[in-house]
Amino acid sequence: MSLRVYNTLTGRKEEFVPQVPGKVSMYVCGVTVYDHCHIGHARANVVFDVIYRYLCHSGYDVTYVRNYTDVDDKIINRANREGVDFREITERFIGEFDRDMGLLGVATPTYQPKATEHIDDIIAIVRTLVERGFAYQSGGDVYFSIEKYDEYLKLSKRNLDDMKAGARIEVDERKNHPMDFVLWKEAKPGEPSWDSPWGKGRPGWHIECSAMSMRFLGETIDIHGGGKDLVFPHHENEIAQSEAATGRPFVKYWLHNGFVNINSEKMSKSLGNFFTIREVLEKYDAEALRFFLLTAHYRSPLDFSDQNVKEAEAGLDRIYTALANMEELGAGMGGEGGSIDAKALKEPERELLEKAESFPERFREAMDDDFNTAQVLGNIFDLVRAVNRALAEGGKLSKSMKAVLSRARGVLEEAGAVLGIYRTPPSAYLEKARERRLAELGISREEIEGLIEERAAARKAKDFGRSDEIRDSLLARNVVLLDSPQGTTWRIK
Repeated sequence: MSLRVYNTLTGRKEEFVPQVPGKVSMYVCGVTVYDHCHIGHARANVVFDVIYRYLCHSGYDVTYVRNYTDVDDKIINRANREGVDFREITERFIGEFDRDMGLLGVATPTYQPKATEHIDDIIAIVRTLVERGFAYQSGGDVYFSIEKYDEYLKLSKRNLDDMKAGARIEVDERKNHPMDFVLWKEAKPGEPSWDSPWGKGRPGWHIECSAMSMRFLGETIDIHGGGKDLVFPHHENEIAQSEAATGRPFVKYWLHNGFVNINSEKMSKSLGNFFTIREVLEKYDAEALRFFLLTAHYRSPLDFSDQNVKEAEAGLDRIYTALANMEELGAGMGGEGGSIDAKALKEPERELLEKAESFPERFREAMDDDFNTAQVLGNIFDLVRAVNRALAEGGKLSKSMKAVLSRARGVLEEAGAVLGIYRTPPSAYLEKARERRLAELGISREEIEGLIEERAAARKAKDFGRSDEIRDSLLARNVVLLDSPQGTTWRIK
């Protein structure tokens, strides 16, 4: 099966056929850098990072552009409140964004342009739109005339008359139509500004993305992505101004990720359920958060809650535990080569071999079905369960079984590289997870080890009452003691 993607423009899944065989041009709207990014930004960037990784994995030469919007009313307002130059605000929050993305394992795009670096490109497009009759000057502002572009609202599928009837739009005498949008804004006193044919001013929000995508990717691009909240007006306006300027289709495939809800409610500052990435990462491991963001299909809504993230965290722990067990048993990558004698394998081992051999095809089928990461994770857990069943048999592993485990580990790590997960050495991750869990329980490793020593002494003295008391007190704190001939170990419940 070839790759199929859901195209917002057509409202259906379509076979993905790039303009140039073997090459993909992809533009994703970046952030306006005036504040810390929230969990919704995390989802969008992780989603398109996985799409980028999978396209590369599939053999495409991908040029990936993700911008920074570094001039905007919100940026200017914050700079004024703090009494600093707007560039101080943008550089601060570009740094914060890059930090967040690094922690989430988001790969660096091919290009990361800033709007302020492309003022000349923006002015050139606006000039073309004015010359072609799609835009008009009003004072020091320049507006796009939506009535001149016949296909306006083709992406969002809205009806212009219905919108006009239901809109509460203040009359703006500068506009020919209430929904005309600004391409170039006349500068107000004290605002950052640049010289233009229409006087000093700065670009509107929508025109920035058109200019930057065209600069790096040409007039028509393969994929344009972003959150569903950008369909209207941002992406709708991008289409109108870009196609009016060039006379060519702007984008072949429009991809949009779904919203993040908080405890089944829409995330909103007014509701008090607004969480920045920084805040979330103070509580959860960054890799676990990324894993959680992939547990639903990217177009579906995703419900962020403590319970849901903890469940995802537990799932990632299970995968890491299986990887650690395979590593400990000598199933290293590239190790135990040679043929596998399937007939010599026990039933759980044969099942594992079958699942490991079929996994790459199942992985491709899921990802080719509009990047279905939820299905991929289901397939990963299926393989992990098979690993655990095979290892539960115990006993000395045959050379063939080690080779089977090596194969299973290989396909797991290949899928993980595309998803950007389990990128930490298993033992290191599990140790970090254990320390985080201990901190949540309010107990230290040293305290546990001390109680185990005290319990050993009590048992030696035949004080079984104290021994049981120590065991029960630890169990009450979700620490389980495991006795064996080799001594006592422990795990977190």
